[in-house]
Amino acid sequence: MIQHTEHVDICFDCAEACERCATACLQEENVQMMADCIRLCRDCADFCTMCARLTARDSQFMKQFMVLCADVCDACADECSRHDDEHCKACAEACRRCADDCRRMSANA
Repeated sequence: MIQHTEHVDICFDCAEACERCATACLQEENVQMMADCIRLCRDCADFCTMCARLTARDSQFMKQFMVLCADVCDACADECSRHDDEHCKACAEACRRCADDCRRMSANA
């Protein structure tokens, strides 16, 4: 269960990074240029939060959800890595970490 606790923390950390990134992107001068980043960050935050919740309750669906969450995290990381802003870099890093952990956990679940 300690493995599960760490995974839950990683998911929530990623969700927080995504929420911070989306909020910061909304403050950018050219918000339209950041539209894809904002959309993906919001989706990723929701997926990571749900993944953490399913993992915390040891849901029978957590393994399948982890695989999907990893894909969403990868997409968000790819988009955020296209931008030079610190919040985007931090988000991309958190997303990559979460995607890696989701894949590791789903392989072992």
